[in-house]
Amino acid sequence: QAQLVESGGGLVQPGGSLRLSCTSSRSIFSFQNMAWYRQAPGNQREFIAGISSGNVVNYADSVKGRFTISRDNAKNTVYLQMNSLKPEDTGVYYCRSDFRGLDIYWGQGTQVTVSS
Repeated sequence: QAQLVESGGGLVQPGGSLRLSCTSSRSIFSFQNMAWYRQAPGNQREFIAGISSGNVVNYADSVKGRFTISRDNAKNTVYLQMNSLKPEDTGVYYCRSDFRGLDIYWGQGTQVTVSS
């Protein structure tokens, strides 16, 4: 059984928006730190946004002001709202969880393509 399941990816035009979701099957979700990473073709996986168990958020410089990470502990779900999308935002987006830096899990990824 997958621990993390992402959804919401797709094809969008430049300037458009998408919202990604990642749902956890673990009962300790509210205690986990959650993050989104992106991997573009030929590139390494890179950090995009994170939200701690205490709701402290941080972002990569490349997405500040355009992306918003949030969580709903009642639904065991973390979201990534992506606005003003650019072609360079294209890639596979992965959800990651950890508990105090350990017990790390990754989702299977969801493809986001920004193209006209």
